[in-house]
Amino acid sequence: MKEVILLKNGEIALKGLNRRTFEDMLVKNTRRRLNSLCNWQFHIAQSTVTAIPDEEIDMDEAVEICSKVFGFVALSKALSVEKDMDIIREQTGEYLKDELLAAKTFKVNARRSDKKFPLTSPEICMEMGGVILSAFPHLSVDVHNPDVIVNIEVRDNSAFIHGNQIKGAGGMPIGSAGKAAILISGGIDSPVAAWMMAKRGLQLEAIHFASPPYTSERAEKKVYDLLKKVAAYSGRIRLHVVPFTRIQEEIKDKCPEELFTILMRRYMMRISERIAADNDCGALITGESVGQVASQTLYALACTDSVVSMPVFRPLIGMDKNEVITVSRKIDTFDISVLPFEDCCTVFTPKHPRTKPKAYYVEQAENLLDSDALIDEAIASVRTLMING
Repeated sequence: MKEVILLKNGEIALKGLNRRTFEDMLVKNTRRRLNSLCNWQFHIAQSTVTAIPDEEIDMDEAVEICSKVFGFVALSKALSVEKDMDIIREQTGEYLKDELLAAKTFKVNARRSDKKFPLTSPEICMEMGGVILSAFPHLSVDVHNPDVIVNIEVRDNSAFIHGNQIKGAGGMPIGSAGKAAILISGGIDSPVAAWMMAKRGLQLEAIHFASPPYTSERAEKKVYDLLKKVAAYSGRIRLHVVPFTRIQEEIKDKCPEELFTILMRRYMMRISERIAADNDCGALITGESVGQVASQTLYALACTDSVVSMPVFRPLIGMDKNEVITVSRKIDTFDISVLPFEDCCTVFTPKHPRTKPKAYYVEQAENLLDSDALIDEAIASVRTLMING
């Protein structure tokens, strides 16, 4: 007998002939995350990954880690036992004792993939229902909404006993959709955008623009802490910190005030595309939402995108602020995001920003600057940090 973790696959169960490639990637990601606890063995069968530790560890901590691995829709601790009905009868009540004592109602689910096992799935349910009622007379059966579901899975090599499953992170395995760069500020939106695109299988690079002395070291630490929360789901992230003060000061000194924000965004996009390409990324990600601020009108977004050739993903584009906040609370970034340390987007904000910028006037303003030199200088001074999940 041994305690293991059963991890139920999500979308990759539909991948047909490519399914094994996605499963291998999912196991690789899970192994990387769990190896901080001990070495693990993994077996894949019937849309389930069984994770088996090589030594006794805190399995609750392991389950917490696995609950943030994209690709699994449900998971649970389970006891692996011999395929012997006497052992299953004996061990079920003992293994799930705490859950059953705390419950008022239960039901039994049984799955028998080994058709040589002497009892059918309904027979296992009936047998184990009687055993549990005898051992825990305070319980009653509720097949519709039980407090505890007692699961018995009889597979080819062993049987598994477990209680209620917990919800997994869902989505696709990290790396299965390629790699993209997230423009990360210290606000609420961009960490949520990063999490949402990582959930779709993108490995992340992060790019942050710092403007000392207008922004502080605490603002950069805030970004690091936000990405640490995202990395708990996405795995390790490289953070590229771009010095942006010189560019912003040049824009302030030489360009029309109403264009400050759109010009700043265009330089950010150009620099980000260069960094993304150097790190094998195929797209940029931003936390913009239509109409949320002046730089996020359709006209401003089009003007911003026109300076890059990479796709720009905006997963929050149709969400309102309350919806974004709900996700930020779910992934535990909200309390960090609202800390009062300003990022570079709040530096030199115009009183009346242009909401419908015309490309001709924006390009005229940019001609007042030595764009190539400013961009090269910024990229030459980038600092890169590794953030582990």
